[in-house]
Amino acid sequence: MRYNFNGKEINIPDAEIANSVKLLGISQQEAIEMWLDDNDYTTNEEVETLTEKAKEVKRYEKSDKPRTKTEKTRKVDSEKKTLLDTLMDAIRPRANITTVKNEAEFSFTLGANKYTVKLVKHRPPKK
Repeated sequence: MRYNFNGKEINIPDAEIANSVKLLGISQQEAIEMWLDDNDYTTNEEVETLTEKAKEVKRYEKSDKPRTKTEKTRKVDSEKKTLLDTLMDAIRPRANITTVKNEAEFSFTLGANKYTVKLVKHRPPKK
């Protein structure tokens, strides 16, 4: 559809106008005005104020100063440590214990094979 706007010929797609009339239940003239607003041929006061408000929204940028890392002290689970020590004492006469990680796991070799025992303490089920 050819539309004359302020002495300027504008080609507006008929399908968009028909779709707006059908979906929004507005007149053809309102659909044309909406299309002109959407495609920046006219200015809408409400749209202008909303655009200005959107520009005022504070955006969070990456800071120049580095983050400070806090040192966390790790709690030792004495029950797990006792269990792991008992397992290592049982295996030690037959195998060579190679590595121990905290009170969570240990590795050992038995002959030509390598093994790792990991002790996991599960949380109680939620009620």
